[in-house]
Amino acid sequence: MFVKGVGMTRFDFSQKYWWELAYEAAMEALEDAKMNISQIDIIIFSSMSSTDGSEHQTHKVSLLAEIFKTNVPIIEVPAVCAGGGVAFWVGVNFLRTKRYRNILVVGAEHLVENVSEVVVDHILSASERFLEQMEGALFPVQNALLWQRYQQKYGATMDDLALISYKNHQNAVLNEKAYFYQRPVSLEQIKKSPVVASPFRLFDCSLSVNGGAAAIISRERTDIKILGTGFATDTILPFSRKDETHFLATKIAAKEAYREAKIRLSDIDVAEIHDAFSSVELFSYEDLGFAKEGEGAKLVREGYFNLDGKVPVNPSGGLKAKGHPISATGLAQVYEIVNQLRKRCGKRQIKNPKIGLCHNIGGAGGSVTVLIFKKI
Repeated sequence: MFVKGVGMTRFDFSQKYWWELAYEAAMEALEDAKMNISQIDIIIFSSMSSTDGSEHQTHKVSLLAEIFKTNVPIIEVPAVCAGGGVAFWVGVNFLRTKRYRNILVVGAEHLVENVSEVVVDHILSASERFLEQMEGALFPVQNALLWQRYQQKYGATMDDLALISYKNHQNAVLNEKAYFYQRPVSLEQIKKSPVVASPFRLFDCSLSVNGGAAAIISRERTDIKILGTGFATDTILPFSRKDETHFLATKIAAKEAYREAKIRLSDIDVAEIHDAFSSVELFSYEDLGFAKEGEGAKLVREGYFNLDGKVPVNPSGGLKAKGHPISATGLAQVYEIVNQLRKRCGKRQIKNPKIGLCHNIGGAGGSVTVLIFKKI
C-alpha cells in the first residue's frame, strides 16, 4: 500500500467553512497525485461538530458528495484529536480488502469561531465529563497533573519542556503553512509566558486553529510505501490507568506498527509526534521507544530531536507552533512526513530521510495511531 498524494491548507484563523477546508486540502492532494475525483473509490472523512448555527451539518457525508460531485461511499470517522490518524488507519484497512484501489482520506475543522462556548464545550467532550470535569480537570489541568506525576517520578523540569516548545517554534518559522510561519518566539518568551494551569505556561499548550489536510492512499505502487500502522485505545479516565506518566495506547500502537513495518527503531529518520502539550511530546519519546523511561529529557537537552539532531521531531512545528485543528492534525502529520521523504520541505528539510513516523493522539492517550512510511 502506498501514498499517492498529500494536501494541506494553511493552519490559521481564516473563516472558511469546514467543507471549504476539506475541499481545498483534497484538491491539493489530487493534484499532487495527478488524479481527479472520479478515480477515487471511497472517501474516509474526519471532523467534529465544532459549530452551531448555519454551519452545523449532521449529514456531512452527503454534503461532501455534493461538493466533490461523487456517489462513492463516504465514511465519517470521529476520533477527536486522533481523527486524522484513525481515518488513515481505517483507509489502510479498506485497501487490505482489495475491493478498493484509491482512497481519499481527509480531515477538516473550522474550530476557531465566534461562538467560543460551543467550541470549548465540544473540545471538553473529548474527555470524561462527569467525574474529572466536575472537579475542574479540563485538558490543561489534566495534562498538568500528569506532568507533575512524571516530574516527581523522573526529575524532569519545566526548562526541558521549554526546550521542546522552542524547538517546535523554530521549525514552524520555516513552514509556510504553519500559524507561526516567520513569527519567531524566543526561549525567554516561552519561559516567561503566562501560567495556564500550574506549572504549565501558555507556550506549553498547542494552538487551536482552523485547517484541513488530506492524503490519497492506493494499492498502486508509488515512491512512498506505507510500511506499518498501529491503532490502540485506552480508558477515558487517565487516573484509572496503572501508569499515569505514560500512554499505554501509544506503546501498543507503536509495537503493532513496528512489527508490521519490520524495521528497527534506529531506522526511523524523522517523526511527527503529537505535542498537544509539550509534556506529551516528552514522554511520547519514551512510549515510542526513542528513549528509555525517564530519560527523554536528557536527549532533549542534547538536541537529539532538533532539526539537525539524530532524529528530528516535528519539523513542521508540531501542534504547538503549526497549530492543532483537531481532526485534521493526524493527516497534517502525514503531509509533513511524505513531503520530508520526497525532499520538498525547503529550509526545514531533513538530510536524506528514508523512513518517517507519525504519532497521533486522541484525548489524554485515549486513542492513538502510529503510522510508518518509507521512501522507495
